Amino acid sequence: MTAEATKPKKETEPAGKETFLNAFVRNLWASNSVTVTVLSIFLAVVIGAVLVVVSDSAVLAKFGYFTARPSDALNAGWTLISSAYADLLKGAFGDPEAISAWLSGTGTWQDALSPISETLTYAAPLVFTGLSVSLAFRGGLFNIGAQGQAVLGCIAAGAAGFTFGLPIVLNLIVALVAGVLGGALWGFLPGLLKARTGAHEVITTIMLNYIAGLLLAWLVIQKGIQQPGRSDAISKVVAESAQLPSFGGVLRVHLGIVLAVLVTAGVAWLLNRSAFGFELRAVGSNAHAAKTAGISVAKTYTLLMAVAGGLAGLGGATQVLGTAYALTPSVAGNIGFDGLLVALLGRNRPWGTLLAALLFGALRAGGNRMQSFTGISLELVTVLQALIVIFIAAPALVKAIFQLRAARTTAKG
Repeated sequence: MTAEATKPKKETEPAGKETFLNAFVRNLWASNSVTVTVLSIFLAVVIGAVLVVVSDSAVLAKFGYFTARPSDALNAGWTLISSAYADLLKGAFGDPEAISAWLSGTGTWQDALSPISETLTYAAPLVFTGLSVSLAFRGGLFNIGAQGQAVLGCIAAGAAGFTFGLPIVLNLIVALVAGVLGGALWGFLPGLLKARTGAHEVITTIMLNYIAGLLLAWLVIQKGIQQPGRSDAISKVVAESAQLPSFGGVLRVHLGIVLAVLVTAGVAWLLNRSAFGFELRAVGSNAHAAKTAGISVAKTYTLLMAVAGGLAGLGGATQVLGTAYALTPSVAGNIGFDGLLVALLGRNRPWGTLLAALLFGALRAGGNRMQSFTGISLELVTVLQALIVIFIAAPALVKAIFQLRAARTTAKG
């Protein structure tokens, strides 16, 4: 027997084996949903920084002699950009100085938590309208009518809030249910038209958006709804028993954000665990195949739009019962249209939609401080939101910029 035969054989590692870290990085890089989203936000921030510099005439003037003294332009640009984004973060998540003052006993907890409160307040209605749009997307429908459905939710919830005068808790529940039913009705109509006549939901929901806005503007000046003693377009104030209770007294954040988390969990269960969720996903994937399998496509479309409308209506109810407390022609703001962006950023997934709504809420809250302290227009926040959505909607562009396709094809395994 030879010496080589008597030696213990070493265990040879598989040729294609890779470390855990390499596998994690490869999978993260190849998972376009997470990577592209993060990189889209990064690109939007970079372009936003350029716009910040361009919008400031004093800093822009220093770039006129950039070749002679580049340090002047670079220092001024960096100072402006860093202060603008610092105020954006402070307005969204909290000022370190205010937090330190609270912890040391020289400041109040309201000042420390006010930015988070504003972020959650702005995010709450966007969660509902975002879920409305994303749920319809999963069923193969493009719900452009979240704005109109939210307006109907505002009308129904506000009217119930200042009309019935029910006891505390019960009045709030009735107002919220009224908001859901108002939105569900406005979603049911295009769903029924789609199921019975084949009318495209994009057209019908856009038209219903206009009808809802005009209906609200007409209602708030009608006798019995308009606030007594006022000549402008504003309704009676919602009864205190119907208002969503806030957590911090002077802070604006209210029970709506907790309700948003619970509804997000409910929508996730509906999509992934219920029979109706299976049917709507099947219809969304292939309506003809679903019909062949015995699923009623018409019924699914009708119920889906009603549920989606109810979610958007709940967002409108949250708006009027949690922050506005009265009906005005602009009470719903743009929460329905912003819900489209939130759903797209959240990739039509319930928890992704929740996170996207929090991001948009943070941008809005931080933008207010950025405008007050730095003088940067609040419109920059809208530009940032639009840029994020543009890059999200064009993943091939992001992959090309960061060579994601090359990274994915060269990876082994």
